[in-house]
Amino acid sequence: MTIVSGKAEARRRLQSARPDVLRKMWEHRADYAYVLPAIAVMLVVIAYPIYYTIELSFFNTPPGLQLRDKIFVGLNNYTAILTSPVFWQVTLNTLIWTAASTFISFVLGFAAALALHRDFFGRGALRAILIIPWVISAVAASYIWKWIYHSDFGIIGAVLVELGWASRPPNFIDSVSTVLPSLIVVNIWREFPFAMIMMTAGLQTVPEQLLRAAKVDGANAWQRFWHVTFPHLRNVSTVTILLLAVANFNSFIIPWIMTGGGPSNASHIWITHIYELAFGRQRWGVASAYSVLLFIILMTLGYFYVRALSGNERKDGDA
Repeated sequence: MTIVSGKAEARRRLQSARPDVLRKMWEHRADYAYVLPAIAVMLVVIAYPIYYTIELSFFNTPPGLQLRDKIFVGLNNYTAILTSPVFWQVTLNTLIWTAASTFISFVLGFAAALALHRDFFGRGALRAILIIPWVISAVAASYIWKWIYHSDFGIIGAVLVELGWASRPPNFIDSVSTVLPSLIVVNIWREFPFAMIMMTAGLQTVPEQLLRAAKVDGANAWQRFWHVTFPHLRNVSTVTILLLAVANFNSFIIPWIMTGGGPSNASHIWITHIYELAFGRQRWGVASAYSVLLFIILMTLGYFYVRALSGNERKDGDA
């Protein structure tokens, strides 16, 4: 009986709240005129492309056929994707790329933030040096690392041969077995400074009095970190990991410039495979279906990101 009455009360409050919302919108209708230009731009550059991509995913677009003459095929594009062995290979590459890049970048960034949180001579200069990989152009970094990995002229191969650790320079990005790990190393090198900046900002919020009190109580360095520092960093850690995951899902420049998805699709991830399907093979329908699936995944990550931010705001409000 109590549950029924509670549901009725909640329904009554919801119904009473709706007129209030509409009334407030009507009272402030003139205010919406100020945001109409922004809404119009968003509809043109965001909403319409999303709608057209979803629509195009239900059509077949052969390379020899003009786009306006596309053929409706229903869910065939999605079926073809899910039954294609290339899809599962690219999906595995994407999962490995995203998980490894996100986790290792976060761990290295967190470790660097902890190391630079102490006062020592040259800390500012070292922090500036560590930020360099994140601020330089991804295109420039990709070409630099492409030459570093080069099997004939690369510095890494030359050093390994000179030290006697290899008889000939390794094929880092020309081998199916080593190309993806090699690209992940480059991506981690570029991304860990972002995690370092985020975690450095989080460390500034840890109350010093709690750390001093824990030290007085006999807690060692690990206990102070695990029971005092880390709990204060859980929210910023969640946000950082989600941002890194979204960025890695959308990462295009490094794998495309360095390998173009090769050799034998060994370094293709979703975003590069979509680009190749659309602009390399003119298979707009299949590429659109891939994009819709990627959009769903990114929206899911975005949902958890917004929830994490909302949780932080609620905690700040309670504090």
